[in-house]
Amino acid sequence: STIEKQRQELQLLIAELKDRDKELNDMVAVHQRELLAWENDRQKRLTLAERCNLLDNELNKRNDIIKSLTQRLKFFESQQNDSRATFEYTQQKFQELSQKVTDATVRCHAVEEKNRSLHCSVLELSAKTGQLQAREQELLTMLKLKDEVILETTDHITEFTAKFRKLESALRAARTEELTLSEENQDLRLRLKELTLEINKLKDDLCEKIKENNKQQEEIIQLRQENGCLRNELALIVEKSKRKDQLLQFARSKQARTDTELSSLRQIYVKQQRDLQFLHVNLESSQELRQ
Repeated sequence: STIEKQRQELQLLIAELKDRDKELNDMVAVHQRELLAWENDRQKRLTLAERCNLLDNELNKRNDIIKSLTQRLKFFESQQNDSRATFEYTQQKFQELSQKVTDATVRCHAVEEKNRSLHCSVLELSAKTGQLQAREQELLTMLKLKDEVILETTDHITEFTAKFRKLESALRAARTEELTLSEENQDLRLRLKELTLEINKLKDDLCEKIKENNKQQEEIIQLRQENGCLRNELALIVEKSKRKDQLLQFARSKQARTDTELSSLRQIYVKQQRDLQFLHVNLESSQELRQ
């Protein structure tokens, strides 16, 4: 009966040992799987660290690009301010030249009015000279007809000749003044042409400056758009790096859990080894007793 009992106990112990062996095999398989998962996590962590380094380098490059773009933007803004100053200076000069042109046109109109008045006076003097010549002819005929009034007519003739000379001198002075006024008018017209040419040149320069200013404004808008795109890309990269840091923290927490589980499994494994040794000792003692 004792032998049967020991056999039953041995069978129970063997069945329990088989169950423990199976559990140990399952635990070993789980441990192997956890080791593989830990190795995969370690590889992923290394790849994530490498990618983080690459992203840090790319972030530094993008920061350098943004700094250079901001410097270019400041340079273009200063150039735009200079072009604005030149534009204001040219506009002021254009206003001054337009004022000069208006003054010259007013002066030219005044000279033309004076020339017209002098021409009218010359025409009147010429009409008077014609009348005086006709009167002189009448007086000559009267002298031929009337020899008795020669003395009176001679006095009249001397007076009229003196007046005629005065009128001729006045006519000569008026003609000289007309010539000088016409010369001044020609000079003013030449000056007006020169001023109009200079105004047209300034207008062309002003158009070129406006075109150049528009081009610079378009370049500044394009650079601002590129800067905004780069900032958006930088924000996306920072967000990706934050997500990767979160994943890395999750992986670290998972690794800590696996380490704690592995240590607990090791403790269980040690306890089971002790139990197995104890069972082996009991088995040997039971075999000795059976013998």
